[in-house]
Amino acid sequence: MMGKVLIAAPVHPVLTNRLLQLGFELVLALDIKQATAPELVTSVVGIITSTRLQLDKALLDAAPQLQWIGRMGSGMEVIDVAYATAKGVTCFSSPDGNANAVGEHALGLLLSLTKNIQKSSLQVMKGKWLREENRGLELEGKTIGIIGFGHTGKAFVKKLRGFDMNILVYDKYQQDPTEEQVTFCDDLSLIYQQAEIISFHVPLQEDTHHYFNNDFLQQLKNNIILLNTSRGTVVETTTLETGLETGKIIAAGLDVFEEEPPAQMSNKILEKFQQVSLRSNVIITPHIAGYTHDALYKMSRILAEKITLLSND
Repeated sequence: MMGKVLIAAPVHPVLTNRLLQLGFELVLALDIKQATAPELVTSVVGIITSTRLQLDKALLDAAPQLQWIGRMGSGMEVIDVAYATAKGVTCFSSPDGNANAVGEHALGLLLSLTKNIQKSSLQVMKGKWLREENRGLELEGKTIGIIGFGHTGKAFVKKLRGFDMNILVYDKYQQDPTEEQVTFCDDLSLIYQQAEIISFHVPLQEDTHHYFNNDFLQQLKNNIILLNTSRGTVVETTTLETGLETGKIIAAGLDVFEEEPPAQMSNKILEKFQQVSLRSNVIITPHIAGYTHDALYKMSRILAEKITLLSND
């Protein structure tokens, strides 16, 4: 027996079957709570998690036998990676597993907003047949600023190439000269000057918290369509509200919000969320961009491969 593995996130059988083949004992706790997690991790050697658990110092200290943590998805902010590494715990994720799903979702948000798909469909349900009021925009020739060029940023750009858009990319950490039909920016100045659409694809870390803030908004030359399929706190809610009220933000497609879900929002954020979500030029989805059946399989397969390599070392 290789030891116990806590499964604290939905996974595909390709992962659980592989864990069993490797000789692990599985502890399933898909409805795990942070308060009860310490008693479940005392004897585990591995943890599969997503966003439900915060693997902070206290929880890591409660798991003296822990050897590795596998993250379903990309955001490692739910894990104190530095502390885990110092304790000899290997941490890995599967960002390439749901990148295509997020890219497709971002494109869906953009198309729905520019073609008034959701807005007009809801009107039809109410017996309204408004054509001129729903005259849309074409993506061809428009300039989009992609902020963050990791797995999801690249996946989104791949979808956009067929629309003959001007694609500006800014990434603090990387540039890829092999990418075609993309202009890499040394800083945000060109995006501020030219972008008509801005899409965020960055991890949550200190320098991305409230990345889209009032200073960012004021530097934009054009009124823009805003997309965020990364992390909710990347977009400051007050700035979002201000931008929508002034028309600086023409429309917004958000898969995440500064605090989520609504049941866990502070009163201040909940009030703003309710106001924003009622706008006809806003689409908010419940953090499902990476939640496809295909992504569940791909993320699980990737973790299965990484755990197999680790177990064979």
